[in-house]
Amino acid sequence: MPAPPPKPVTRIQATRGVRPGQLGEVWQARETLLMLAWREVKVRYKQTVLGALWAILQPLLTMAVFAVFLGILAKVPSGGRPYPLIVLSALVPWTFFVYALTQAGGSLVDKEELVTKVYFPRLIIPAGVVAAGLVDFGLAFLTLLAVMAVYGQTPTWWVFLFPVFAVFALAVALGAALWLSSLSVTYRDVRYTVTFLSQLLFYASPIAYLSTLVPHRFRVLYGLNPVAGLVEAFRAMMLGTTPSWGLIGASLLVTALMLLTGWMYFRRTERTFADVI
Repeated sequence: MPAPPPKPVTRIQATRGVRPGQLGEVWQARETLLMLAWREVKVRYKQTVLGALWAILQPLLTMAVFAVFLGILAKVPSGGRPYPLIVLSALVPWTFFVYALTQAGGSLVDKEELVTKVYFPRLIIPAGVVAAGLVDFGLAFLTLLAVMAVYGQTPTWWVFLFPVFAVFALAVALGAALWLSSLSVTYRDVRYTVTFLSQLLFYASPIAYLSTLVPHRFRVLYGLNPVAGLVEAFRAMMLGTTPSWGLIGASLLVTALMLLTGWMYFRRTERTFADVI
């Protein structure tokens, strides 16, 4: 009888640099990514009274506070549109970003047992956390549509490009998550700076105000904050505000750079995760 064919052998070893096949490994592990994302969703709302309603209440209550203190008392300019909509349209992408910033930043350390005992592309851990945030992102988006209907406002035709803006939001969130998650493995105090970083980015982004308050000559510099361009693009899509293309273009460039360098740094430090954690 002929000898049976040899069994395939898979060799797992540390690598250097970025290989094209690495994205293929992530794609092969897509079911694990979806499983981790769904687990994050269930854990987040487990044993809660309101459950997923928090994804609706959080931006609504924040909008109400800003509408009273900045819209009514401080009379922040709203460009002829209802000030609550100005704020809420910015809070939808912002809450998604800050969720990725706070939750994905320490995801590798939080899943120490998984990282040290099982082999899989470590990239899917922060990616799974970011993907879980899409549930809240979708609920907040539907909430914005409902509030716009109450005010008698309709989205622009750009709303049909919502998947493109969702990819933009994913890229911003994932780029930040890759950097923070890999850095927090080596430097445990990184996760404690996330709160300060999110507060800084909140005031450095056009959330409670329009970007028109920023002098035109500083718009591109202002766009070096990727969240600023994300908020600017999303608000223009929903409310038809005049976008600053220089600001958005600068944010897109920074987002691409942050995503690429974050992936490269993550891959370079990935082979030491199990030892350092």
